[in-house]
Amino acid sequence: MDKVVITGGTGFIGMSLAKYLANKGFEPILIARNEPKGAIPFTFLPWDGRSLGDWVEALEGAKAVVNLAGKTVDCIKTPDNCDLILRSRVASTRALGKALTKVQRPPLVWVQMSTAHIYGDPPSTCCTESSSFGYGLAPFVGEQWEKAFLDSLPRGVRGVRLRTSFVIGKEGGALPQLKKIVRMGIGGRVAQGKQGMSWIHEDDLNELILQSILNEHFEGAYIASAPNPLSNRDFMKQLRQAMSMPFGLAAPAWMIRLGARIVFKTDPDLVLYGRYLKSERLESAGFSFKFPNLNAALSDLI
Repeated sequence: MDKVVITGGTGFIGMSLAKYLANKGFEPILIARNEPKGAIPFTFLPWDGRSLGDWVEALEGAKAVVNLAGKTVDCIKTPDNCDLILRSRVASTRALGKALTKVQRPPLVWVQMSTAHIYGDPPSTCCTESSSFGYGLAPFVGEQWEKAFLDSLPRGVRGVRLRTSFVIGKEGGALPQLKKIVRMGIGGRVAQGKQGMSWIHEDDLNELILQSILNEHFEGAYIASAPNPLSNRDFMKQLRQAMSMPFGLAAPAWMIRLGARIVFKTDPDLVLYGRYLKSERLESAGFSFKFPNLNAALSDLI
């Protein structure tokens, strides 16, 4: 049974991926700062996201390593949190690169999580892999994250970077919070509702990671996002319909800035701004999305 090492593997995406890979006949090994909640059928090894340790041995002879490590951006952007968001990504990537030089038989491929926010928040432009990067904290973090990966990627190991939009799934990600907002009756448009909402179903992200492992033609940077992004207004409308909620009050920007910090303890810019994304490289590679449209994705998840 082929091993796949997942660093930062005990979060929502990591656990979803581990289950998906296990069903495909792989042996997932989870390496992370935080232990999984409850009993799991996978090997777990602790690390601090910076230092080498006993976990390095798990890389020996592995089929692939998937790096998901990094502090969540779903937080209030204090100076301390901004620093942790950057350092947790860069330090863990560098540590993993160093670890790969310590094993005799390193994985054949390193799949690296990145962020679609690297393109910034253009109001209406649909970004592809060839689009210029944006300006601000998230694009800066994305660039430094990918630079650390490229600097750390050992010769002979294939590297795949997935610039991922927000992931919707049954047990984590953005969807549970959005459903809560809809149930409260305030699931209308945010501000003008024109900001782009690019998304990907967890199954499609898992399959994309699997194909990145198996298909040697996958290499370089890809936008990991469903091919049909929507405006915030249309996204929330489809979510209300999926939840059989007949109405949703619109939320002006001032209300979002206040409520996000006080009620949800997060950054209001996560919903006030957005981006439209489409992957030219996945289309050229012939990757087939199981859920290319939001209606079908929500029908599956709700």
